[in-house]
Amino acid sequence: MAALSNKIDFVGFISVEHANPNGDPLNGNRPRDTVEGLGEISDVCIKRKLRNRLQDFGERVFVQSDDRKDDGCKSLKERVDSDEELKKMSKGKNTDVDEFARKVCEKWIDVRVFGQVFAFKGDAVSIGVRGPVSLHPAFSIDPIEIESIQITKSVNSVTADSRSSDTMGMKHSVKFGIYKLKGSINCQLAEKTGFSDEDAEKIREALATLFENDSSAARPDGSMCMEKLFWFRHNCKSGQYSTAKVHRSVKAEKLCENPKSAEDYRFYYDESLEGLVPEVIV
Repeated sequence: MAALSNKIDFVGFISVEHANPNGDPLNGNRPRDTVEGLGEISDVCIKRKLRNRLQDFGERVFVQSDDRKDDGCKSLKERVDSDEELKKMSKGKNTDVDEFARKVCEKWIDVRVFGQVFAFKGDAVSIGVRGPVSLHPAFSIDPIEIESIQITKSVNSVTADSRSSDTMGMKHSVKFGIYKLKGSINCQLAEKTGFSDEDAEKIREALATLFENDSSAARPDGSMCMEKLFWFRHNCKSGQYSTAKVHRSVKAEKLCENPKSAEDYRFYYDESLEGLVPEVIV
């Protein structure tokens, strides 16, 4: 497949209602927020969800979470070693680094999308692959209100536990928020990893359906949704405008003083960039 032929920028708006979009393990798993009170979803969290969606599409993914492993491998090194050719190359001191990178990009879609560092104990080679898809952390448009409730567990974890079965805990969620997600796809890096126009379509579909099959106790079905996705395809490899200008051209307007749902916002492109019109995915 031919490498990506046109630079792509994208902006998405994510709604959150009574859900924890990205808990902070260093802060009692409270939803991440900034010192200004804006909600945050880390780029790592978004990449995890994208990888999960690509797996749902039947794609081979290198960095798999433990609860979604589909190849029986228990580690990243074991996943590399499961391919005899890659295993042999990773042990050789005279390995062709470019050929190794080409093969791992061809085998796993997330490597050619996001890149990956291949440096494992006992291997003779250390190889870094830079991917063409870059993502920003998503921040809420307005400060968020975090709800916290106390919960109890009314069953012992083990039979021999002599303590009371009632264990206290806390559960946190965002009452309501709209988060703005930004990203881009670089053609020059796409040429190096073999990222194609077909791969770009898969990323677009994964972003549009980011929260399907993602429900949990912290994120019930329907509590998070990609409300609108603005997909900009430039007419050249370097782009008609800078990524920053493209991202700034997509805005959210409040339709009332105290918005409580996505319907209280208007998401739009301000048409300030002549000759560049996005595909809008609802």
